[in-house]
Amino acid sequence: MSRLTLLEIYEHPIAQKYVHRSGLAHAISTAYYAYQFALEYNVNPDLAVKAAFLHDMGHYTWYVNGEWDYDLYKENDIHPIKGAERAHKLLIRLGEDRVRAKEIALAVLFHTDSFLPESPITRTPLQEVVALADEADEEPDGKHHYRYISPERARKKIADLDRKIERTLNHFYDESAGAP
Repeated sequence: MSRLTLLEIYEHPIAQKYVHRSGLAHAISTAYYAYQFALEYNVNPDLAVKAAFLHDMGHYTWYVNGEWDYDLYKENDIHPIKGAERAHKLLIRLGEDRVRAKEIALAVLFHTDSFLPESPITRTPLQEVVALADEADEEPDGKHHYRYISPERARKKIADLDRKIERTLNHFYDESAGAP
């Protein structure tokens, strides 16, 4: 079975709709951070990058009188719940392995604790990598969601990240098989 690529995910209309809504530049940047953290923490980079790319696809818009209301958003936010559901459904639709799709969806769910009243989260290594990647790209007052990236540059960066993952996974499988 061939690996579902990040570019295949990006090109799907559901990803186009929800990833653009929450900030394509932020999604790509967070995916790059997740790749680096995955290598550092010995986590599968394919899962980490997919979860990081999709982590905010559950965002709602919270506007009052045409202005973004960050406080209202923080008070009523449940985007990780909706995002996990959307990510899981999208990944299954695209043919991702069901176990992997669930791991990715749970990493989307636990990338933040903003939806929890007070309890701290105990995260798996994959979930921690995605949370760290998101934190690494954050800007005050949610401004990271409004950075611009052209469609051409976005495709180039996503394809580049797919190549990095492929090389990393090939290297891992070569080493585990005992190949030089």
